[in-house]
Amino acid sequence: MTSRLPKLVAFDLDYTLWDLWIDTHVYPPIRRVGNAVNELRDRHEQKISFYRDVPEILHRLKEAGVIIAACSRTHAPDLARQALRLLLVPPPAGHKKESPTPAIELFDQMEIYPGSKIKHFKELHKKTGLPYSDMLFFDDEHRNKEVESLGVTFCLVPHGVDDRTFERGLSEWRKRHPVEVAEDASGAGSI
Repeated sequence: MTSRLPKLVAFDLDYTLWDLWIDTHVYPPIRRVGNAVNELRDRHEQKISFYRDVPEILHRLKEAGVIIAACSRTHAPDLARQALRLLLVPPPAGHKKESPTPAIELFDQMEIYPGSKIKHFKELHKKTGLPYSDMLFFDDEHRNKEVESLGVTFCLVPHGVDDRTFERGLSEWRKRHPVEVAEDASGAGSI
């Protein structure tokens, strides 16, 4: 990951971070089986886990000081939060001896409730004070591209977040927000 990152990266949950709709595919109660990492089960043994590359992406963002947000319009917000509390994320690469982290601890902001993603991002803007141009959003539903009307960079995630899709989103954000180069008196550029 290069050094230039948005100040806030937001993710939808369903079919973006995990392979299901929490409000229609999952039947409470949900539980972790023992100390299982990146895996929960519901009443019917439906598996809930992040896509393969998601834990490392979240760790990389956290280490870089980026604000991580969950933005979901689910009709089961309490169940989504419970899943994030119970789901253990493996430690980052190179730190395998560390303990797993509850997924919820990797998120700085959570806008998880039914309604427009516009409302979610207006709340994020109000809570963080960040301009929309410093926000990047990953979501599997094209209709949520509406957040671009605010100035948020949107990245469509057709098959869940993976490293390639994540880098594509970062590349799009960088393209829209190029580094401003100021010339000094000698004519040399500085960033």
